[in-house]
Amino acid sequence: MARRCDICGKGTISGNVVTRKGQPKKKGGVGQHIGVTTKREFRPNIVTVKALIDGTPRTIKICTRCLRAGKVQKVV
Repeated sequence: MARRCDICGKGTISGNVVTRKGQPKKKGGVGQHIGVTTKREFRPNIVTVKALIDGTPRTIKICTRCLRAGKVQKVV
């Protein structure tokens, strides 16, 4: 199942988990240093809803930002 919004096309993107060593300067330390970076995924909040598309009810996968913005009309 593809994690992609049918309206805006938002999908999964990759990034890094950055682990830091040391005490931060604002807590009295000498500053933090980057240790190891490992890959991770940022996933959008995708929900499956029944919506009116061109006047007919269809089941689509949509991100919650598009749903809150009112880009589709849900079928009740």
